[in-house]
Amino acid sequence: MSFRKLATLAGVVVFGSAGDVCLKRGMTHFGEITLSNWHILIQAIFTPWVAIGILLLILFFANYLSALSFADLTYVLPATSVGYIGMALLARFFLHEQISPFRWAGILLIALGVGFIARGPSLTVEPSPVANLPIPDPAARGQA
Repeated sequence: MSFRKLATLAGVVVFGSAGDVCLKRGMTHFGEITLSNWHILIQAIFTPWVAIGILLLILFFANYLSALSFADLTYVLPATSVGYIGMALLARFFLHEQISPFRWAGILLIALGVGFIARGPSLTVEPSPVANLPIPDPAARGQA
């Protein structure tokens, strides 16, 4: 796999994890949001941590789209699961969350699963060049 493709997958992992952690950090200042106080969400969008989280998740989505352009969904989606490891570490050391041994065990299982998937090919079938296919002429249908 080329450096560009690895960097794209790394961007998916880093931007997704960091974006989610920033959103969590920003939303801790607002308390519980329910249907009766949903308007607080509009206010939350304009706070620095939430805004940074949204920007990072936009970058995540751009990298995710790029990754889907060169690899199978069954490869890209599990590869994004590596972000769970980064997210857990950020939550533990940046947000000071307590993570139970059962959650660490689940994260380890996810990492092992990603390891199995990463050993296989990123693209199982070469895409056909759709741009080179002839476009049928609807007027010619009745002439045959």
